[in-house]
Parts: sequence; structure tokens; C-alpha cells
Amino acid sequence: MKYLDEYARQYEDCAWLPFEELEAFMKEALINAGVPREDAEIISDVLIESDKRGIDSHGIGRLKPIYIDRIDDGIMLPTTRIEVLKDKAAAAVLDGHNGMGHVVGHKAMGMAIEKAQKYGIGMVTVRNSNHYGIAGYYATMATRKGLIGITGTNARPSIAPTGGVENMLGTNPLVFGIPTDEEFPFVLDCATSVTQRGKIEVYDRAGKELPEGWVIDHEGKSRTDTHQVLKDLTTGKAALTPLGGIGEVTGGYKGYGYATVVEIFSAALQAGSFLKALNGFDEDGNKIPYPLGHFFIAIDPEFFMGLETFKSVAGQILRDLRSSKKAPGEDYIFTAGEKEYLAYRYRKEHGCPVPPSLQNVMITLRDRWNMDMSWDFEKK
Repeated sequence: MKYLDEYARQYEDCAWLPFEELEAFMKEALINAGVPREDAEIISDVLIESDKRGIDSHGIGRLKPIYIDRIDDGIMLPTTRIEVLKDKAAAAVLDGHNGMGHVVGHKAMGMAIEKAQKYGIGMVTVRNSNHYGIAGYYATMATRKGLIGITGTNARPSIAPTGGVENMLGTNPLVFGIPTDEEFPFVLDCATSVTQRGKIEVYDRAGKELPEGWVIDHEGKSRTDTHQVLKDLTTGKAALTPLGGIGEVTGGYKGYGYATVVEIFSAALQAGSFLKALNGFDEDGNKIPYPLGHFFIAIDPEFFMGLETFKSVAGQILRDLRSSKKAPGEDYIFTAGEKEYLAYRYRKEHGCPVPPSLQNVMITLRDRWNMDMSWDFEKK
């Protein structure tokens, strides 16, 4: 497969670390930052799952700039107190009280799964949480139990609505995990924007310019200057485009609409914060918490026509799609979650790639807390 042949070439300047080694580092760094050990184990599991799946924007690359820096700045609490506001039959509402989003998300999806196993469907909403890592982690919590998992979250404003240039909506992923009769589930884990900040950070670390159409300025013109774009997204001088791109001709209104659905589900069902209230700065420019909202849905196919029937039909749909006629020059058609599965298989053998910029971050954090760790890349 051409995809596998080309996969490793993009990581030529990286060091490759085993899963266990990278996860252990992240866990110990979080503990040193004040996170209780049990919570640090959950968070590091979410982060390493991202690196295992090849989602380089949300693993070790998120550890310092999102979680540890925000703990240091006092805008995210390392100890998570989860309050159950409502809990009745198939639904519940939680308050994360500005704790670690991964811990809140793990609890919420766990509750949704338990409800689905009892009632056929369960839904749990969350308010006053924080960035919770890859949304696909929570969807696959459900697929491992033979359930359909759905989740979404709002985020700090970065998407401009179609016809506008002001960043109003978050990247707002709408994520589905579906069990099949194959070796891996169908997992659609993506933002409702053309791209998201984490991927732009990956481009920045690689010193690459952005593709046209990912970001617009206040004049509605496309921006490609990666490093400055990251700064301007924070100050509101630039905005991401919704799925479909700029304007309505290529369907940008569709991504805009889905992002709005996620915003409503992440705020209205739990009386949470939304849009500009998630900007992370007060009127004087001081950093403040990002009180994000999430939602988690689990559905048990056994309550319909049975799990095995569901998995068989879902799997056959995917196989039919892959075996359909290919475009000239293409040797394979992928279905959602397949590239992540292939990345996992490759990285299980070779480890996770860590670029020089993140190697420096690891060394900095290790030295800060005198952690008893060392890596081969330091010898170069």
C-alpha cells in the first residue's frame, strides 16, 4: 500500500519513543504539575492514545502548551471536582468546576455507557470543563463495549461563520465511534472547521506554510503565514474557515451549521458558556478559564436488531466503500478510523515520533522537576 510506504518519510527528523516510555513521562509531568496520580493516569492515557493513532496534534504536543501552562497560569485546576447536577434514567448533567477535561470526559462517557446498557441509550452533558484531548477517545470507550459512541465539545472561538470574518465558533468536533465486525471500529473524529489549531501548530513546528483556504483575515483573504496565524487566531485578527471553506459555493455553510449544532449541544443542554465567553481573556486582556461544555451519547445496538447484525451490516458497508471504483492514480479507498488503525500498528512496532521541538519541551519539563528520565535523542 502506497500510504504505508510513504508514512514514515514525514517523520525523518523525529526520535521514536515506545508507547510506555512516552506515557510514563506525561504521567509523571502531570503529577509534578499537581494532578492527582489517578487523574494523571487517565489524562496520559488519553494523550498517548492520540499519539498511538497518529493524531500528532493532540498527544505529547498538547501536554505543555495546553495543560501544564494553563495549570501554571492558574486558569485550570489540577484537581478535578465533578458535581452531578442531574441524574435521571438515561440522562445526566455534570459540572467539571474548571478541572481537567479528560477526567470529566472519562467520567461522563462512562455514565453514558452504563445508561445505554440499561436503557438502550444514554446521554450525559458537561459544563465548566476544559480541553479534553481527542474526542475519539471517548467514542471508542463506547465501541469497546459494543456500543455506538457520539461526543462533541465547544472550544475557544476560532471559526468565522459563513459570510463573516470574526472568529465566533470553536472548532467544535462532532465525533462518531461505531463498532463493526472488522479489526477496528469506524471512528469519525474531526473538527467542523477545515483544520484546527493543533494541526497548524504541527505545521509551525515543521516550518511549513499553510495551504490556501484554511485561515482568513478580516478582509476575507486567505492566510498562509503559519507562525503569525497562530498569534492572530488568539487575538482575533484571523479566523479558521468552516468545513467546505470560504463562502457557500463549496459548502462552507454546512460546516458552519454543524459547528453551530455542536455549540448548542455543548451549552444549551447544560446551561453552559458559549461563543465569546470561551475566549480565555477578560476585558483587560488577562487570562481566564475556558469553561467548555461537552456532550456524550452512547447507543446500544443490541436494543435494536442485535449487536452482531449491526456490526455485520456496518462492516459490509465499509468494505463495499473500499472496494468501489478508484480514481486514477489512487491505489486505495480508506474509511474513517482506518488510517489511525494503520498508524497504531506501525507505531506499536516503531514507537511514537517526537520532533526536535517537542524533544526540547520534554527536556525542559524533566529538568524543571528533576525527573529521573533520559532519552537517546539527548546523545545526538
